[in-house]
Amino acid sequence: MIIAAIVGMAGAGKSEAAGIFEKHGFKRIRFGDITDIEIKKRGLALNEENERATREALRAEHGMAAYAILNRPRIDESLSKNPVVIDGLYSWEEYKSLREYYGSRLVTVSILASPATRQHRLNSRKVRPLTPSEALSRDSSEIENLNKGGPIAMADYNIINENSLSDLCIYLEQIIQKMGAAR
Repeated sequence: MIIAAIVGMAGAGKSEAAGIFEKHGFKRIRFGDITDIEIKKRGLALNEENERATREALRAEHGMAAYAILNRPRIDESLSKNPVVIDGLYSWEEYKSLREYYGSRLVTVSILASPATRQHRLNSRKVRPLTPSEALSRDSSEIENLNKGGPIAMADYNIINENSLSDLCIYLEQIIQKMGAAR
């Protein structure tokens, strides 16, 4: 079975894209669930500051491939029944770890949007909204500290997501068809 890993900056539309894959029978694994679980374990509030600190602490403890390694059991279990979509592959090291472990079954899809579009989306979202300055700070942190650019640059497919959700759906359905033909 195939693994579609969604990559992109915050607010680009990764979760929307993962939802479209889910509608096509893929099991969604959100890498950020590991952060949320750890924040709850630590008794912290769910906010950008605690999320960033927790992500960085987990990577300090487990290495830059932490989320790929910590999510591997969930991926393997799901792959036994369904294709998988990873919502939010971040670091170059995670990408390399997954590529080494899953080989050609891993397909990456980059969702791209301008900083202005992403900041608007992040500011208006219902769950975990960010101000424009928080969004810019998160962008800098993810590029400089999490090596996020590599997986975006190496994506198998690139989608510019500046328009409507229906446009995103059309582009993704074309990619999903291509993936189905390659299975």
